[in-house]
Amino acid sequence: MLYLCLFLLAAAAVYLWAILPRMTARPDRSPLLAQRCYAHRGLHDNATDAPENSMAAFRKAVEAGYGIELDVQLSKDRIPVVFHDETLRRVCGVEGKVRDYTFEELQQFRLCGTGERIPRFEDFLNLVDGRVPLIIEIKIHENAGEVCSRADALIREYKGVYCIESFHPFAVKWYKEHRPEVVRGQLSSNFKKANGEEPAEQWLVHHLLTNFLCRPDFISYDCRYRSNLSRRLCSLLGALPVTWTVRSQAELDACRDQFELFIFEGFIPEL
Repeated sequence: MLYLCLFLLAAAAVYLWAILPRMTARPDRSPLLAQRCYAHRGLHDNATDAPENSMAAFRKAVEAGYGIELDVQLSKDRIPVVFHDETLRRVCGVEGKVRDYTFEELQQFRLCGTGERIPRFEDFLNLVDGRVPLIIEIKIHENAGEVCSRADALIREYKGVYCIESFHPFAVKWYKEHRPEVVRGQLSSNFKKANGEEPAEQWLVHHLLTNFLCRPDFISYDCRYRSNLSRRLCSLLGALPVTWTVRSQAELDACRDQFELFIFEGFIPEL
């Protein structure tokens, strides 16, 4: 029995060590709290002329005074662009991945049948120009170091309030090692498929067991799975609690006491 107790204590200690957020030398996170609601991929509606991750949707969010959450990845010619999916099919109706095309080639495609095109990340930053805070998601569909370094070459020149986040722990780790002064966050969710399977690497992120690699400042967790034990412990340990994607006022009301920042879409939130 003694050995069992010692084993359980050791396992609990390792678990807590693995999920710890950044505990010392934390950067100031208060500027991000100036606006608690962040428009998911801009203040968008894919059935109108302001589709997701478009300049029109970003203008609407700025004009309404909301923070903005957006996604960054690289084109074939290594230009940081704003686009969520790995492939172009859902939003642009064409085959191939974003990284299969140069930025110039990407400009021939339209977002959700509108006149909007895939924006350059640099143009997005120039549009916002520090008027609202940003949550910048680094999409890792290829080499994490290159995506981070090329995106960060633009981010480090930006004068407004921002933080970065990623589902990929290596992207968050890159910021830990190269830009420790930047507020960094681990994105997570329950990744189980319909058949109940969950790849090992996703299971680790699901339970925040990769935090030891990157020591995030905040945890951005799928609001549907907000009861996750690791998420709640990280919040108690000082990680800023962020949630996505809130799609109704009722959903926001149900989780408002558990989070500080809310990434929303499809409605106008009231806090």
